[in-house]
Amino acid sequence: MSLPIFKYHPDSISTGSIQARKAQCVCCEETREYIYVGSVYCRTNLDEAICPWCISSGLAHEKYGASFNDSASVGGYDYFLRKAVSQEVKAEVAYRTPGFCSWQQEKWLVHCGDACAFLGPAGKEEVEQYSSQELLDSLRADMDMNEDEFRDYFNGLDKEYGPTAYIFRCLHCGTYMGYSDFT
Repeated sequence: MSLPIFKYHPDSISTGSIQARKAQCVCCEETREYIYVGSVYCRTNLDEAICPWCISSGLAHEKYGASFNDSASVGGYDYFLRKAVSQEVKAEVAYRTPGFCSWQQEKWLVHCGDACAFLGPAGKEEVEQYSSQELLDSLRADMDMNEDEFRDYFNGLDKEYGPTAYIFRCLHCGTYMGYSDFT
């Protein structure tokens, strides 16, 4: 069976949120070839126990009240930069999209009136592969640093150990954006 397609997290295997591993899903009780390993927010401990199909269909949310992303962080990550998206978009990101782990509270970036696609965590090398000035500008603006401070900070970005960048792409215009955080 093919993995479900997640509009806002298109390659959840390469980002590390879903792993190829045989496991029984506690939600649908099916033995699956893939399991979600990201954060699950609910009263029941569902760590590494939900399959991607139960996330995609919304069954995990219906059955357990599970969310995988904070709906308040979808465009609402900065008082001055709040971007409005519909409640439907927020619900899809929160309840039917695999989340990702960051050092601090995750943010889900928005652009063109919609949530962006999460492309994954990144260090300096990964960010440079995008060859995007817009991405660099958004990372610098997020940290509110001057050019010299940002250059030093950027050189220290590390996908695994922090500080880490989190990369997004607008689904409508293709703009790359990101933010970063650290412990």
